Formats: sequence, structure tokens, C-alpha cells
Amino acid sequence: MPFLRRRSAVTRRVRGFFEARGYTEVETPYLVPAPGEEVHLRAFSTVREHPDDPDQTLWLNTSPEFAMKRLLVAGAGPIFQFARVWRNGEFSPLHSPEFTMLEWYRPDADMDSLIDETTRLVRSVMAPHVRCRGLQNDLTQDFERLTVAEAFARYVGVDLLRIGEDAPGLAAAAGARLRDGETWEDLFFRLMLERVEPNLGRSRPTFLTHWPAAQAALARRDPADPRVAERFELFVCGIELANAFVELTDPVEQRARFIADRERRHAAYGEDWPLDEDFLAALEHGMPPSAGIAVGFDRLAMIASGADRIGQVLWLPPNDLI
Repeated sequence: MPFLRRRSAVTRRVRGFFEARGYTEVETPYLVPAPGEEVHLRAFSTVREHPDDPDQTLWLNTSPEFAMKRLLVAGAGPIFQFARVWRNGEFSPLHSPEFTMLEWYRPDADMDSLIDETTRLVRSVMAPHVRCRGLQNDLTQDFERLTVAEAFARYVGVDLLRIGEDAPGLAAAAGARLRDGETWEDLFFRLMLERVEPNLGRSRPTFLTHWPAAQAALARRDPADPRVAERFELFVCGIELANAFVELTDPVEQRARFIADRERRHAAYGEDWPLDEDFLAALEHGMPPSAGIAVGFDRLAMIASGADRIGQVLWLPPNDLI
């Protein structure tokens, strides 16, 4: 109960933070025709029955991102949401297949202003010193900012951007054995998980910025260096807490990225949902320059309360997360 009461207090503080900054709280549908385009996310499906039309396969959303961006196109202005989201197959002390995503978008924001706003939010809802899963962070210090290239140079000993998307070259430079069938992306994330992430957010929060363009997802490329995207993640007490983009607003480039991701996903897992043409049509109509961020709210509650596992901050967790 102390963890859950702390979760409720954090919820109130988050709402107060955004209301004071002129945001509108929104709610978007949980059942959607297309839950996202990330290659390795697994979604839950269901069937919508209609008395006069054929049954329709729908999906529990893995993120409210597409829907919230459609609201930006419609002129909603700065918006935030406590969204319930679902990702199949995710079970661990830090993962639940059903969880809460705190997501917000602000028109005309850039990466620096979003980092500043995220820092202010974290400090406003947590104590000056937090401890979680054996690590303590001092939130009164300046949060560390580190590019992905800097992190790989420091912790892997490689020049990531010079090597490019060359899996054998990256393996050789990192002193790692390239596994059978391992792609550059596979190796990139293996090195991230084994060598980079264990060093992030250990004594103070870390913003990991400027991801390689191949990992841009829905972020735009950096106009100053197209090899990287304007994307960042935030780590607190060693936990990945947030993922953020300066949003890609070009509908042609976004469609091309979706098609490439769909081909990779279908090759790995088989056919699934149709392309989200409503979202792409909204981009064609014109999305304002914006930045947005998704925060794992259950993890935020864990860190704020000092819980050791995600089940401690869920009101009725699945039995295997208790």
C-alpha cells in the first residue's frame, strides 16, 4: 500500500504539472485497426462484431502515439494522456503486458526544450534523492547528456557513426563475436544492453540523445547531421524511463519507413494489421512541428516510491508479477 499511495500522489502531481503549463488531458481509443509499426512489438488482437457489417479484427494499442498526433493535426495544441497500453510477451520486474504510458506532445518544441520540460517534470514529482533497485540518483545535480555515439566511444570503444551499418565492422571494432544471422541492428542492441545501458543513470539521470538514423523510428533526422535522429531516452536509477522524438512530419518519408518496418516485421512474425492510412492522411494534411515523449508511468512510480518490481505499483498485478 505505501507504493500504491505514492503512485496516486505522483499521478496528482503529474496532472498539476501539465495543467499549470497549459496542456489539455486527452483520451484516445484503446481498440485500434493498427497498433503501431515497431518491428518487434507484439500486440493483442480481438474481433469487433457488428450486426450489419462483417466482423473486424482490432488490436489493443501498444502506444497512443498515432492517435495523439492526429489530434495535433486537428489543432488540439499541447496535450498529455495517461494511456493504458498492451504489449504481448513482456514479463519481467520492469515489464508488464498491460501498463500505463504517460505521453505528451507540444507543438513547436525542439529536443532541448523537451529535455528541459522532462527534467522539470521528474524533479517536480520525485524527492531530491531517489533510490530504486539498489541505485540512488541525485536529482539536484545536472542531468547527464550523452549522445549514442559518445556512449559507444566511452563504453564500447568504437566510432559508431564512422563504422555505419556494417555488422562485421562493428563486431570487429567492439571485440565481439558476430553471431549466426545477427544483423547490425541486433548487434547494436546487444552492445547497448550489455555494455552501454548498465552505465547509464547510475548516480544521476542520463539523457541518451542523437540515435543513429537507422533507429529513428518516428523521429526526424537531425538537420545538422543526417546520420543521426533527434531522439532521446532517459535513464533514472539505471532504468530506461522514457523515449522521445522531435517528430517526423514528412508523410512521404514516414510511409517509406513504415513499409520498410512492416517488411521486416512480417518476415520475422508473419502478416498482421493494415497500414494506418488515417495517420498518414493526417500527416499529409499537415502536422505542426512538434516534439513528444512517452514515459513508462509504472516505472516512474517505482522510482518515486522505491519499489523493486513493477508488480508492487500495480493495483491488481498478474500473478506472475507479484
